[in-house]
Amino acid sequence: MSGLRRVMVANRGEIAVRIIRACHVAGVEAVAVYSDADEHSKWVRMADDAVHIGRSAAQKSYLDPDALLKAARATEVDAVHPGYGFLSESGAFARAIDEAGLVFIGPRPAVLEQMGDKAAARSAAASAGVPVVPGTDPIEDPADVPRLAAEIGFPLLLKAAAGGGGRGIRPVHDLDGLLDALPAAQAEARSAFGDPAVYLERAVANARHVEVQVLADDHGNVVHLFERDCSVQRRRQKLIEEAPAPALEEETRQAITAAAVRLAEHVGYRGAGTVEFLVDGDGNFYFIEMNARVQVEHPITEAITGVDIVAEQLRIAAGEALSMDQASIERRGAAVELRINAEDPERDFAPAPGEITVLRLPGGPGVRIDTGISQGDRISPFYDSLIAKLICWGEDRDQAYARARQALTEFHVEGVASTAALHRELINDPELAAGPVHTMWLEHHLNTGR
Repeated sequence: MSGLRRVMVANRGEIAVRIIRACHVAGVEAVAVYSDADEHSKWVRMADDAVHIGRSAAQKSYLDPDALLKAARATEVDAVHPGYGFLSESGAFARAIDEAGLVFIGPRPAVLEQMGDKAAARSAAASAGVPVVPGTDPIEDPADVPRLAAEIGFPLLLKAAAGGGGRGIRPVHDLDGLLDALPAAQAEARSAFGDPAVYLERAVANARHVEVQVLADDHGNVVHLFERDCSVQRRRQKLIEEAPAPALEEETRQAITAAAVRLAEHVGYRGAGTVEFLVDGDGNFYFIEMNARVQVEHPITEAITGVDIVAEQLRIAAGEALSMDQASIERRGAAVELRINAEDPERDFAPAPGEITVLRLPGGPGVRIDTGISQGDRISPFYDSLIAKLICWGEDRDQAYARARQALTEFHVEGVASTAALHRELINDPELAAGPVHTMWLEHHLNTGR
């Protein structure tokens, strides 16, 4: 690939494996980084070079920008791919990469900062003519809270302005509850995100979580790759995603994808990103945030469009134009992704670190497994507990689900507790199969023991 010779992957796990593979297919060398806990990991074995960046705790390794910059300089890379999580949406890290004369594979620092501030992102969406959930700017004076809450109406969400990934959100149902929650929410926001700012947003009842994948280059091209439904969530963490969103009216699909492209154009976006919306029962949709990075669930979009999203990220970083235009992107079939984690559903999804003593993975037509784990590896207590992503494609949604059911019968892991059994239960649930479900469906399912 012209313009890129060597890329450092500033991440770990399955996304590091995914990026290394894309680099090699593109003829680009890949440099891995690893902490003490990850010295013998799959992505380290796959990479052309690997650099130790610190201790096992993420703050001492994958979240240490100085260590990552030192590794990038030492290995003489052209670019840094941050994957998702960790520093992938840090404007400061992106700026440091730019100032080091390297390419940050993602949006420009100013856009990361704008999209990372939820209030600023809402303002940008509104300016672009994208519907937003009724809400407020960051609260400056607690005395204004009763008036602001009355203007929006309960129930409300109290949200951290710098939050993301479903974190920093508290539902409140009345004024007393809101006033009680405000100081704790501000303290939590400061602790988790380094910013105590919070704002209010109306809670949309029985909403679906629908997101649109976009790609944008430096040549003025912005396209969408259709939408995904991510409504099967527990505590706002996604477990199952599918593309396209089931039972979404075509008029709504066209409107929501156009809105996502409009926002990306408005902010001068570059790279891969996802614009996330809530969709109510009447088909009204509202912007909630933009994830300015590759998403965990990107494979299902690749499955229905045939577009290699990570390869496009590399093209964009190399200064090239997208390999497609909107008219050439076709949607075919349906796909579902199941996130299988080392967690124990019987113990309130407590993480279950330990050695993977047995790992048997499924196969067959339309079945893809993305994982950073091999048999004999350990699930570390220091990081996300993802074992594997199971992605199943079919000519239609029924076939995709049927392939997922079969694949789950073949998936076998020993040594740690996992959510595989829960996924077997969910993928056979008649309500989910009928679709669509709302974002609180799984919570209800778990609480009622269905």
